[in-house]
Amino acid sequence: MLDTIFSVCSTLAMLGWLGLVLLPGQRVVVEVVARVAIPLLIGCIYIFLMATHYGTGPADAGYGSLDAVASLFTVRGLLLAGWIHYLAFDLFVGSWEVSDSRANGIHHLFVVPCLLATFMFGPAGLALYFLVKFAHRAFGGAKEQTA
Repeated sequence: MLDTIFSVCSTLAMLGWLGLVLLPGQRVVVEVVARVAIPLLIGCIYIFLMATHYGTGPADAGYGSLDAVASLFTVRGLLLAGWIHYLAFDLFVGSWEVSDSRANGIHHLFVVPCLLATFMFGPAGLALYFLVKFAHRAFGGAKEQTA
């Protein structure tokens, strides 16, 4: 069952990422599917996994130290919950990058590498997006703000 959940959640997340890369102008894809629907569904599965597996591992498992977190991940259901955690939040961040770039007039071709980096390396992709955004502003690409 856990392998099936892994496959389903990974496929859902991949569909969201494909939508962000290939259909960035489709508001329903970016703001509903990738930002809400898929992370919400994956989040519900995460809740199920945590409810059914948390507390079933070693006594020292928890969040107080790196060793305690490593003990958590000796339980396959919690390891999967951790993976799903990444899938949901990284996709959410990617949808934000697309929306924010559109609001700031950043061409999507500059955002695609950020999306790929966010998909593969999470926070590093977000950092790359901020660099792109700041470079865009520094070179006069930001929209004029009216007060």
